Amino acid sequence: MTDVVGKLWGYASTLRHDGVDYGDYIEQLTYLLFLKMADEQELKLPRKTDWPHLRRQSGMELIETYENALRTLGKQPGILGDIFSGSQNRLANPAALSRLIKVIDETDWTSLDVDVKAAAFEGLLEKSAAEGKKGAGQYFTPRPLIRSMVRLMRPDPRTNRQLTISDPACGTGGFLVAAYEWLKDQTGGALDRATAKRVKTATYYGHELVARPRRLALMNLYLHQVEPHITLGNSIEEAPTDRRFDVVLTNPPFGNRGANNIPVREDFTVETSNKQLNFLQHVLTILKPGGRAAVVVPDNVLFADKAGEVFKILMEDADVHTVLRCPRGTFNPYTPGTKTNVIFFTKGRPTSRVWLYDARANVPSITKRSRPLTDAHFAEFERCYGSDPHGQSPRSETDSPEGRWRAFGIEQVKKADYKLDSYAFKWMRDEETDELEDAPEPADLIADALTELKLAVGHIAALQKLFGDEGARA
Repeated sequence: MTDVVGKLWGYASTLRHDGVDYGDYIEQLTYLLFLKMADEQELKLPRKTDWPHLRRQSGMELIETYENALRTLGKQPGILGDIFSGSQNRLANPAALSRLIKVIDETDWTSLDVDVKAAAFEGLLEKSAAEGKKGAGQYFTPRPLIRSMVRLMRPDPRTNRQLTISDPACGTGGFLVAAYEWLKDQTGGALDRATAKRVKTATYYGHELVARPRRLALMNLYLHQVEPHITLGNSIEEAPTDRRFDVVLTNPPFGNRGANNIPVREDFTVETSNKQLNFLQHVLTILKPGGRAAVVVPDNVLFADKAGEVFKILMEDADVHTVLRCPRGTFNPYTPGTKTNVIFFTKGRPTSRVWLYDARANVPSITKRSRPLTDAHFAEFERCYGSDPHGQSPRSETDSPEGRWRAFGIEQVKKADYKLDSYAFKWMRDEETDELEDAPEPADLIADALTELKLAVGHIAALQKLFGDEGARA
């Protein structure tokens, strides 16, 4: 995959000289990769829109054929029309388009990896982010973390005829694809006809703010023979529909873009501009009673302003039974330095105790190449969590020989104002980072400095008064 991404990126750099920016290039690449992989999987497309027909064209006929194909596909009913809705050709040079088709045609994409387009897209965005000094973490969750969350949530449509799975910040569809791949592994691909139809058309749902990753999510699932329902819009700004879900798996976007907006939502008990806290409230709303969720959040969400209020509501309306502290660097290189957690909860019963697993202390920071994130980073946590997706398996702190697994009663959580941050709930000594971890928070340093300054001003005022009085007596 690295070689393929390198080849595609090299061509992106070449196209920059023709005035094609990286975003436009990646978008065109997704269209062409879809056509190539649809041909590899023998999916039937409308006449004169398929890969073999496009590959036979040259010159201006190639441009016209490609543009006609995009228009035709965009008018198709159902998911195919959704994928290509509003699609336009950004490659005006027929020679450039022909070379790109040749580059794509050299690889048998389907044989490489079922999620190869997302991986290629991820690699290209990483390089684009490095060029533009912008993070691409908003689109991706590391695959080992996704797989672990899916294994623990066990999103099995066979257990419930109405079971639905949602990701309200679905990006390129990683969680939904992984949930379907998990089901295939569990069943060996063998489902009765009625279940297979339901899984294909009425199980996987998503919502995404940005058009390009939504398009890729639709493509990915369609190439898996699944027709998801992925809408475009702002999950936390818009009023939710009446649809509720049995399983929610999501990684809301990090960062503070749009952080000045406080959503006007009747279902949001706590008014805050913190996007991640609002996503937690949103997930609580869209879960069915008895539904379960696994949500990725950065550390600051656990102690941010209004965090205690949101978690109090969450713990009253749901069983926040488990929190995973992810290894440092889990989201490298997209959001370097961001520490993350996964919160697991079930709606419909109050929290009585919270189990925390520290996968961070004394674990070398994750790097992209020398120390990549793997399934092994979460293996012990999965054993501690147990087989019950609602977190009700028998548990013991001795399940972790290194002492990474610890339970805290709800009274302990209340004493910490419902804030589950690593300072209030720290029990492991991290030899590598204790000095940094134990350093005062910036807000505390500022408060201390202001206090000292006020004291100094008071002393100065007293001295002025003293010397003023002395001068008057003299």
